[in-house]
Amino acid sequence: MTVYASVSEVKAALRITDNIDDSLITMATNSASELIDGYCQRSFGQVTAVRYFAASERHALEVDDIATASGIVIATSSLGDSVFDTTWAAKDFQLEPLNSHAGGLTWPYTRIRAIDDYLFPTAWGEATCKITATWGWPAVPTVVTQAAVIQASRIFSRLQSPLGVLGFGDMGAVRVGRALDPDVAQLLGPYVKMVGMA
Repeated sequence: MTVYASVSEVKAALRITDNIDDSLITMATNSASELIDGYCQRSFGQVTAVRYFAASERHALEVDDIATASGIVIATSSLGDSVFDTTWAAKDFQLEPLNSHAGGLTWPYTRIRAIDDYLFPTAWGEATCKITATWGWPAVPTVVTQAAVIQASRIFSRLQSPLGVLGFGDMGAVRVGRALDPDVAQLLGPYVKMVGMA
């Protein structure tokens, strides 16, 4: 897991200058980062690994976020029997979105298009594509870091109100909201993966 906000960033936001609560702030930054990944249904960090995909169409394959075109290896199973017997050359596929931009934002690759005579084999839900790549984003977007700072600050501050009550005002108890911070939701809105999309 990639942590999107540093302890020092959260401490600066909270105007904390000592080290007494560093372990609790670390836990808050980790929790905020996991919360962001879950909310967006994607990870903005990078990991190089092998992943398997079931192709639903022959000409294009929706995949997890790919950070870079460098080092991609695609192998497919022509019989859908978990034997990946065809390795594709770089000239056999094209990564999309082209130019790494979509909706005005820098974006990772989320789709692989077969070109020339190559087609993705489909086998009724069987994993027919084996892809080695650097998964994730080219860089963590600034808004994700900002969202992590805000949410981690909120999580840490919540420790001062264990029963959900910050204090009492003229109208009674002032409670801490349980939903994702509204500003965090707004910042992350463009990065939430839509259902059925890579």
